Amino acid sequence: MASALLSGTAIAGNKALTPGETGRVESIVDGDTLFLDSGLKVRLSAMQAPKLPLGRAGFKAWPLSTTAKRELSELALNKKVRLYYGGLKRDRYDRALAQVFLLDEDGSSEIWLQEEMIRRGYGRVYTWPDTWQDSHRLYAAEQDARDAKRGIWDKKFYEIRSPEPDKLAQDMDSFQLVQGVITDTAKIRDKVFLNFGADYRTDFTVLIPREGQKRFAKSGIDPLSLEGAKVRVRGWVEMDNGPMMYLDHVERLEVLD
Repeated sequence: MASALLSGTAIAGNKALTPGETGRVESIVDGDTLFLDSGLKVRLSAMQAPKLPLGRAGFKAWPLSTTAKRELSELALNKKVRLYYGGLKRDRYDRALAQVFLLDEDGSSEIWLQEEMIRRGYGRVYTWPDTWQDSHRLYAAEQDARDAKRGIWDKKFYEIRSPEPDKLAQDMDSFQLVQGVITDTAKIRDKVFLNFGADYRTDFTVLIPREGQKRFAKSGIDPLSLEGAKVRVRGWVEMDNGPMMYLDHVERLEVLD
């Protein structure tokens, strides 16, 4: 069982969030994107559903992407929702980046779409520095789905990776969950490194840049103290010497029991 380094209150009452637009869900694009009847395109923040090609040449649909779209349609299509914002309200594609709640007949919040999609097994927690609010609830929903092998968690494509560098190198330029023991930590100039092997030049490493260190400090967590800890990290796998993952906010790291 994971113990995420997170805290918070129920999202609809979270003072870090700003209530936004309400509207009826007119259409579903994929498992984490929808249109309101106002024409506003909404990206469900803090989660990532299986991806569809959506016109991208050469892009192969991820396993269960069509099923994820169907699940979101079942939950939200033609229903009234309210958006909540944690920071950036629009991305470069002019999509609203929002936490999305279904509304009941009296206009009160009923179901948090992100949490429900993840609990059903059709999304992974996918926070950003300003879309982390109440992600402890999303982690709990993800763990519940993973334990039950619901949805994506029954597919090898989405399984948690080990930090073994040769295997992880095959996942370059993809978003992954990696679980292992931090064998060594170091701060060099303005960067913190969490190493998962004896040779930083070939083994998996997590790099925490200066801004990420500020967020760790604000959370009361010293990443240099994590040597020997079993952790799960998530992010995009890159190659810099060996496989590397950048961690710019603490909410993408879990310390495991």
